[in-house]
Amino acid sequence: MRKSIKKPACNCYAQMDIGEVKVADDQDFLNLKRLVEDELGWTLEFNKENTKVWTKPAPTTNFKMVKVNAVFPNVDPEVLYDVLHDPEYRKVWDAHMIEQQDIGSLNPNNDLGYYAMTCPSPVSKRDFVLQRSWLDTGQEKYIINHSVFHKSFPPRKDFIRAKSYITGFLVRPSKPHGCYLDYVSQSDPCGKLPSVLVNKLTQKVARKMVATLHEACRGYPEWKRQHNPYWKPWHNPEQMTKPRVKLEDCQPTPADLQYAAEEIDGEKSSNSRRK
Repeated sequence: MRKSIKKPACNCYAQMDIGEVKVADDQDFLNLKRLVEDELGWTLEFNKENTKVWTKPAPTTNFKMVKVNAVFPNVDPEVLYDVLHDPEYRKVWDAHMIEQQDIGSLNPNNDLGYYAMTCPSPVSKRDFVLQRSWLDTGQEKYIINHSVFHKSFPPRKDFIRAKSYITGFLVRPSKPHGCYLDYVSQSDPCGKLPSVLVNKLTQKVARKMVATLHEACRGYPEWKRQHNPYWKPWHNPEQMTKPRVKLEDCQPTPADLQYAAEEIDGEKSSNSRRK
């Protein structure tokens, strides 16, 4: 367990690019913390029952960034961190998950995975190929992800391949007992959805996610006692059984490139109609 994160010499932060596969460093986690603590340009959209939701225009897409701060009274931060990690328990609490597959790992704190999900009506099913990175300093627990490519998981005809520019969780203890959950996401669902609709849905989904996570945390300790209680590879690297990711397998496939070209053509057609 790391005790702290080293701050960069300059006051500059840059998140990983779509498709960039590398071991996350301190600056990547500090970028999440900066987004969590930043107030400039954020609009408070919801403030009720220990949960606040903000939105902010994003520079790379018409879909707004969303940020959530929530207090989970009487939930140990280690429990929330484990709930966010545990793939077996996710099958219990994540009603939107259709499929989840491990692709492989870069090192004990960075892996690649595939995730497919249902979306609120009228939105079609989406899927992602993601690099996930995590860091536990004791007082601060980070999980971040962004979209990447892998040759074994090209776009599928029955799903729309969405993009995560950055999605992150920061878990910290609160007094006297409990924890804070900070969540930030900048995503593009792709497809032909109006940004106004998606931005409204994103706020609602973020609030619902917090409530679902809180409920999942209440049930996790008892569930884990009955389901392989000592298996926690996110804490115990020696328990990892994922294959090592080969960087040459993480380049866009012809199907990825064709999909991206179709997305660009669709955006151009939409823009010309608006003009």
